[in-house]
Amino acid sequence: MPETSKPIIEGTRIGHVHLKVADLDRALAFYCGVLGFEVMQRLSSGAAFISAGGYHHHIGLNTWESKGGHPPPPGTTGLFHTAILYPTRPALADALHRVMRAGVALDGASDHGVSEALYLRDPDENGVELYWDRPREQWPRKPDGTLAMFTHRLDLEDLLRQREA
Repeated sequence: MPETSKPIIEGTRIGHVHLKVADLDRALAFYCGVLGFEVMQRLSSGAAFISAGGYHHHIGLNTWESKGGHPPPPGTTGLFHTAILYPTRPALADALHRVMRAGVALDGASDHGVSEALYLRDPDENGVELYWDRPREQWPRKPDGTLAMFTHRLDLEDLLRQREA
């Protein structure tokens, strides 16, 4: 493993993800129709750029190399999931409501101590994580101050109640 002289600068973040999809309209129906993203631009070449809140794009979708294609088989490398961060627990509850209303199955739902997360698949079988982070001061820590993340079952009924609050 290469040695690094110092950690990457604080504030650096993943800006967007660009996914290869088999059917652009089907992908837009999921990301915009179910999750609520907005189309910022659609290209005739088979791509679209979508966002939350008017940003230029959080997710790019394209069929340039994948139109009509199939998901990679299990046991191959690739993207495990795209994680979509919601600003609050009620916002995550609204996302769960949207997913349930659309009949999209969850692969899992976990409380990790630092965050609560919903796991599902888009129409191209790309993994999608919908989550919110607890405030840093609430993160579980070991006596030496390092993180003590865990994976417990997330109470979906309790989460949904947050939507109504």
